[in-house]
Amino acid sequence: MPKTPPPTDLKPYFLVLDDIESEYDGKLDWPVFFGNDHPVEIDVGCGRGLFTFRASGMHPKRNFLGIEIDFKEGRRGARRIQKQERPNARILGGDVNVAFTQMIAPHSVDAIHVYFPDPWWKRKHRRRRVFNDEFADHCARLLKPGGHLHSWTDVEEYFGVISALMNHHPLFAACEPPAEREADDDMDYQTSFERKKRQDGWTIHRGLWQRNPL
Repeated sequence: MPKTPPPTDLKPYFLVLDDIESEYDGKLDWPVFFGNDHPVEIDVGCGRGLFTFRASGMHPKRNFLGIEIDFKEGRRGARRIQKQERPNARILGGDVNVAFTQMIAPHSVDAIHVYFPDPWWKRKHRRRRVFNDEFADHCARLLKPGGHLHSWTDVEEYFGVISALMNHHPLFAACEPPAEREADDDMDYQTSFERKKRQDGWTIHRGLWQRNPL
């Protein structure tokens, strides 16, 4: 009976919070982490990493970090990045709130992307939603002045919650998000979830907010 092959070593493309503690003294110092001083964008709840993968190929002079609590999904995205040997893309497995509160320096991030966050449909579970007042404050603290927060969802009710939070936050101004366009192929979507929903005919709600000057 053939032996099961050992798991592929995905470092440095996939790391977990403990790796940041042990290998980077618990801090995501971007020039050390990426090996350059290019602008940094974070993909919150990156899932299989389609946005991180595509964006890192389209913008080689920008760094992209996906954060995903589901290690299995995060590793899937990291394998895709590893095959292309993208030096400007990484996926971090763990709780985004830990990374945001403990590991990232204030005003060091150029953009934060939150695409199709889990809506946690049951009312008793909605406290688990990533978007709340505290998360909005974390984003305001981490983004550089003029930086952007992008968020898309197919759930109209959740988009109303997100919009209310962001539109009334004193440190953000609402912007007009890019208009939806036809995809050129199956990879021409922000996320695999967007691809599925759009192909099934769902409406996608898009939001864009800019961090005000300090």
